[in-house]
Amino acid sequence: MGLITGLLTLPLAPVRGTVWLAQIIQQHAENQLYDEPAIMAALAELESAREQGIYSDEEIEEAEDALLQRLIELRSVAPEGHG
Repeated sequence: MGLITGLLTLPLAPVRGTVWLAQIIQQHAENQLYDEPAIMAALAELESAREQGIYSDEEIEEAEDALLQRLIELRSVAPEGHG
């Protein structure tokens, strides 16, 4: 970036910083959403909640379906031999 371009776009620096930060947050959230150990831990927590009677069967089945769907998506996009 040249000096003139840098000076002309200086007022946009906070916007670029905000966009960059939003991208980092989105990437981190997606990494957590599709983290296999986290999904497996959540499934184990649901099983524990089922045994303790904390949630109804419908609520647990709904949550399990969502977690299993994330796991299927994760495994379908993971390169072979990884995950």
